Amino acid sequence: MPGADPAPVLLRGADRAAFAVAFAGRLREAGVTAGLTEVDDLVRALAVSPPDSRAALYWTARVALVRRRADLAVFDRVFAAVFDDAPPLPLSRAAENAGRGRDDVHVPVPGGETAQFAPGGGLPWATLPAATEVDESPSDDDLRLPELRASALAALAGRPFEELDAAETARLGAALKDALTHWPTRRSRRHAADPTGRRVALRPTIARARRTGWEAMTVVRERPVRRPRRVVMLCDVSESMRAQATAYLHLMRAFATVCDAEVFAFATTLTRLTPALRRTSARQAIAEATSAVSDRFGGTKIATNLGALLDSHHGNSLRGSIAIIASDGWDSDPPPRLALTMSRLRRRAYEILWLNPRAGAPGFSPGVAAMAAALPYCDALLPAATFADLTEVARRLTTR
Repeated sequence: MPGADPAPVLLRGADRAAFAVAFAGRLREAGVTAGLTEVDDLVRALAVSPPDSRAALYWTARVALVRRRADLAVFDRVFAAVFDDAPPLPLSRAAENAGRGRDDVHVPVPGGETAQFAPGGGLPWATLPAATEVDESPSDDDLRLPELRASALAALAGRPFEELDAAETARLGAALKDALTHWPTRRSRRHAADPTGRRVALRPTIARARRTGWEAMTVVRERPVRRPRRVVMLCDVSESMRAQATAYLHLMRAFATVCDAEVFAFATTLTRLTPALRRTSARQAIAEATSAVSDRFGGTKIATNLGALLDSHHGNSLRGSIAIIASDGWDSDPPPRLALTMSRLRRRAYEILWLNPRAGAPGFSPGVAAMAAALPYCDALLPAATFADLTEVARRLTTR
């Protein structure tokens, strides 16, 4: 019915796997054979059909964990011991339990002994208490099931850069380098012999024809050789990018070491950081690159520095490359000058990607004049506020 409240679900927010393992452990203590296969069946059943009542949970656990008819009575008693605050179970042996009070539940176990489960123990998905008595003090004999949590790196990757310390930033930087497994390629002018090629290789074909009276009995085919595409990255290290500067240096180091990219940092002047970031030690590379930038955390001149790169001898590395600009778009140069410089870069580069740390914010629009002037010449505007965003940038390049 529209507007009706959904039926309550038992074990909401609980770890289904931990609950299944703990409950199966109690059954095994009582003599029921419940192995890993039965536990896996229970976990899958709870995932497919979450129980909305105690009866639904009873039948789900019974079908998944009980394999022998002789174990039904023991299962009923253990289930009642765990969920003793609920209404009577279906198919419970009222005649046997009529003489027993609600204070405790005795379950026969193999060997003639009796295990006693105290009431009020709750659901055993976190810690399985001792079967004979309840002890408030911690004991090594108690079964403690670990809580399943997300990976530490995955949790840190979604946090903003300003919330990370130096050690966490270094760990995420190393993981970012490992994410660059493949790299985009380009078609070069060189050709290599390949049976699947469409072009006939004249020299090898004629050389083989000399052996057959100049009859081309064997046709050698070739195809173009693909080379790694050059990447050129420019990172804004001005005052407005203080929180992102160190993280972007790790991205630049990953590009410089894995794909032989050219990387530059700029604020009011342009600084080439490729030799510094190719150091073997990540800590030494970041420290050397940081000290090399003399105008760090100053003003911003995006158009001036882009023009300086295009006019220098390093500008040839931009031909056919993927140009990546990491900046928030705040520029002291006039927007028409930036648009003119971006048009020059557009004619030279194969693709232009702009990384903006504010692009992932809800309702973001490029309202800054410089950002609005540069956006028409960019192929993509990507968010870059966390290491998870930087990893997506790396995946975008490696899946080409």
